Amino acid sequence: MHLYKPACADIPSPKLGLPKCGELALKCRRHLAVSKPPPQAACGPVGRSGAAERRCLEKFLHVHGISLQETTRAETGMAYRNLGKSGLRVSCLGLGTWVTFGGQISDEVAERLMTIAYESGVNLFDTAEVYAAGKAEVILGSIIKKKGWRRSSLVITTKLYWGGKAETERGLSRKHIIEEIVRAMTHVINQGMAMYWGTSRWSAMEIMEAYSVARQFNMIPPVCEQAEYHLFQREKVEVQLPELYHKIGVGAMTWSPLACGIISGKYGNGVPESSRASLKCYQWLKERIVSEEGRKQQNKLKDLCPIAERLGCTLPQLAVAWCLRNEGVSSVLLGSSTPEQLIENLGAIQVLPKMTTHVVNEIDNILRNKPYSKKDYRS
Repeated sequence: MHLYKPACADIPSPKLGLPKCGELALKCRRHLAVSKPPPQAACGPVGRSGAAERRCLEKFLHVHGISLQETTRAETGMAYRNLGKSGLRVSCLGLGTWVTFGGQISDEVAERLMTIAYESGVNLFDTAEVYAAGKAEVILGSIIKKKGWRRSSLVITTKLYWGGKAETERGLSRKHIIEEIVRAMTHVINQGMAMYWGTSRWSAMEIMEAYSVARQFNMIPPVCEQAEYHLFQREKVEVQLPELYHKIGVGAMTWSPLACGIISGKYGNGVPESSRASLKCYQWLKERIVSEEGRKQQNKLKDLCPIAERLGCTLPQLAVAWCLRNEGVSSVLLGSSTPEQLIENLGAIQVLPKMTTHVVNEIDNILRNKPYSKKDYRS
């Protein structure tokens, strides 16, 4: 993953208050790129341009010792975290374009989703060169341009895929392939096209190899790993990545907090016709849902509903807040297909303070899938 170089560290100004509580397993590895691009022109009185209004606001905030980021946080509750141990600040919730942009939803809905996210304090948007055969990237860029948002205030993650077959046919070992990637990403950053780079669905061993190669040849190492993380997928993010974070500073950007919709609650009584699992190309998801393990997961979700009700939130909000409660997670990517769904999921920010140790233990007792590290076994 590579992150495009920002001109400044602005955070988008909010316009939409969040309501009070209320992506798919990829089949090939990828390295991603994060671009740091822009907030909107602020709305102001008639006769004053958006840029002028924004400068006036920034001057006022500076005089009174208040940052624009703090005003965003106060309005929406959005929190911002460092991406790994880098200096890049990202919103703890991001918007993903996989499956949805250019495929499942119209361009108009995509624009609405980006607007809601942006005005709610989200500054992180995730895409890839292969999403909808490249359409997702185009739609994302056109919306940013249409809205007049400055790229310098957004972080855009772009994944570049490598399958490994062609490289293997060339007689390259895994170590040589990783070295090529590190060299390529270092070149991209040195050319000013990106600010940082990271990995997606790489093993801990591969990430450590990339770090070692970077240090050996004075190149730039990855700063984060993009990994699947939800109530039923925990091992990598809770055991492997924390060690990488403390050793080499690699953080976690997670995706599929609702397990491709399994945790949304809509599959409790089978597979609805309008759901993602009903699509022909997602037959594997349908098989997972109707399997014995899938039925067990649905029963566990039903047991979690009383906890969500007690906290005054929905099951999806509880699931997203559960992901956010992990201090090693820099940002959680949301893959919403409707404005209502996105607004609901963004509401998880307000559930996060309620994720006490007692609540987390309750959830663990129901799930019974908490992974244990070597440190836990030693203690």
